[in-house]
Amino acid sequence: MPKLATPLSESHIRSLQPRTTRYSVADGKGLILEIMPTGKKVWRFRYTLDGSRQPMVTIGDYQLMSLRVARARAQKYAEMVAKGLSPVSIARQDRGAEKRVDVLRDAAELYVAVAIARKSDEYRRTTQRALDKDILPAIGHKPIAQVTTEDIQCICDAIKSRGAPQMALHTRNVAKRLFAFLISRQLATVNPAESIAARTIATQDGRTRVLNASEIGTLLHSIYTSSIRRPLKLALHLLVLTMANKSELIEATWREFDLDGGVWTIPASRAANGRTRRVPLSSQALSMLRELRDMKSSRTYVFPSTRGDDDRPIAKGTLNQAVKSLELDVERFVLGDFRRTGLHHLRDGLQSETGEEALVEPYGAVTAYAMQRWADFVETQVGVQPLGKNRS
Repeated sequence: MPKLATPLSESHIRSLQPRTTRYSVADGKGLILEIMPTGKKVWRFRYTLDGSRQPMVTIGDYQLMSLRVARARAQKYAEMVAKGLSPVSIARQDRGAEKRVDVLRDAAELYVAVAIARKSDEYRRTTQRALDKDILPAIGHKPIAQVTTEDIQCICDAIKSRGAPQMALHTRNVAKRLFAFLISRQLATVNPAESIAARTIATQDGRTRVLNASEIGTLLHSIYTSSIRRPLKLALHLLVLTMANKSELIEATWREFDLDGGVWTIPASRAANGRTRRVPLSSQALSMLRELRDMKSSRTYVFPSTRGDDDRPIAKGTLNQAVKSLELDVERFVLGDFRRTGLHHLRDGLQSETGEEALVEPYGAVTAYAMQRWADFVETQVGVQPLGKNRS
């Protein structure tokens, strides 16, 4: 029985380096990718017709075609072969219809169609807005190779002059991601937005970032559909629900939790504000903590290290690394934004719905009722079912 090909991924394809002679990697179902000594990558379709192996059909350049589109083309040609028809003429027509990418406007169209087609609605909307409103009107007509750092800087300066420094920073980031995509497709060699430091565009006095409802959903959906370890998924979700400091959570011990009473008592020695703090636990948070307890990983720590024999919590950078691996569609996000986000929604959104004035108590404490309201609100944004044991 022939060995089945391991399906390719965009990240795997980008990592493929040229050799002295051309070589190919298979995606399966007749689709292969040839890598030339020049570094060029070409999609081809391999098939057998009437019992004989036929010359491969060229589907198109990887530069101009995503893995998803190449698979769709290969599927179409496979269906023709199954009917006893040669796909050669149709493949030639398909290639003739492919659009060349010479100027930035065409490159942006390819980026939107290939790189962000499956991103969240909010992500696509804000990206398209930056392209249509500022980037393309200014430099959309320019050949890709002729776009300079000065071009991007001028665009950002113009936006800042409108009194919108954060929008200027967002636009810089869109340009930076666009050119990173073009470099990965060998359609550009340099990223003109790379050398423009964020601090030269917009500065803030401390963090003021608050995640909106869509971003909360995007974040948690990315976490729960990722391949990171289950305890780390729960840790990130608990940061959202408890609004605790990262160190407070990852160094938490089981003796701090009263799961029957639904309270987490953070001792003054560990609390971020230096005072003992009681954190009411929502039903969702309790379910996660019980799942973690049932894992029996440690009698001391809720999130024990998986390295070494000594009983200690995970390293402080573990959650940061987990978040970086997700390639989140949430811009300028850091873990410390969770507490600010929760308090913002409680004060400005959930509080106004209920008419309650005491959802947030003095010194940053939050009532049990508010914490449950917050957890319920978050749960409606996720889009996947995060709770329950034995989930990946």
